[in-house]
Amino acid sequence: MAIVEVRNLTKEFDGGKVRAVDGVDLATKEGEYLVLLGPSGCGKTTLLRSIAGLEQPTSGDILIDGNVVNDLPPRARKIAMVFQSYALYPHKTVLANIVFPLRAAKLPLEDRRRKANWAAELLGIRHLLERKPRQLSGGERQRVALARALVREPAVFLLDEPLSNLDAKLRASARDELKRFQQEVGTTTIYVTHDQVEAMGLGDRIAVLSQGKVRQIGRPVDVYDDPADTFVATFIGSPPMNLVARGDTLVGFRPEHLLPASYVKGDAQPVKLTVDRLEYLSGDRHVYGTVTGVGERTRVIARLPATVGDPIESGREYDFAVSRDRLRHFDAATGLRSVS
Repeated sequence: MAIVEVRNLTKEFDGGKVRAVDGVDLATKEGEYLVLLGPSGCGKTTLLRSIAGLEQPTSGDILIDGNVVNDLPPRARKIAMVFQSYALYPHKTVLANIVFPLRAAKLPLEDRRRKANWAAELLGIRHLLERKPRQLSGGERQRVALARALVREPAVFLLDEPLSNLDAKLRASARDELKRFQQEVGTTTIYVTHDQVEAMGLGDRIAVLSQGKVRQIGRPVDVYDDPADTFVATFIGSPPMNLVARGDTLVGFRPEHLLPASYVKGDAQPVKLTVDRLEYLSGDRHVYGTVTGVGERTRVIARLPATVGDPIESGREYDFAVSRDRLRHFDAATGLRSVS
């Protein structure tokens, strides 16, 4: 296990015209699963590639276990990276793919086979060792790529959107496998994704990035319940947080906290919700409409669980409310969280 630190890291392209990573500071904990989350083009993959040694930072430092590694090649950083494409050799068997880095390191044959069998057993692919990648499913290819990384016994795993090529059902099971795998081996892991569901399900902590900057780092529950700014508030959550203008402030509340007034106990902010559309999604109803009473008239979304059985019809106005302890306030000019 290792601690990875990034200090004031900047990466520019096109002669300084494009700043993909802009003064980033962050540090993992030992054995932590840290997720870098953000939209396409936010700099998360460039940051990961810089840590891996595949990109040379313009300025700043990268440290692994307290040692600056800026000038070290990737192979000397004790990291292993799994790419979005898995990058398997199509003409080699699963076994040959797994042992390839060990062959390159000139490890004896018996040691190579022992490590390959250990990794394949851990990841449940020992029965696939003689197959070629084209004979495997997407989830099986992912596990081969993980096994190839694992046999190197790295201090840090770097994973770049490894689930993006899987279908929705397989992604859910693969998320569970990845989390259990990381907990079993205990290796510090940095995982890049644009998918908030992956981030919330996998990360011990999440670093939310936008335009090359880290907007917030925290546990999934923290970035969801207490976003640092309006970007985090609206990027995380599906549907996203509702924002209503009130003077110089934006008032935010999650869709699941906007409920019929009779379901909200204690100190509550009453609102009038005029419904214009409903969606029925599994056990939830998404209610689209406009609210008044909390600030300016604003279009919002309420997410009602199946346990809220009150009839809701389009074109009608209803008494809704939000618990005041669920309201979040942001500065309208800067988007930053305010205490009032």
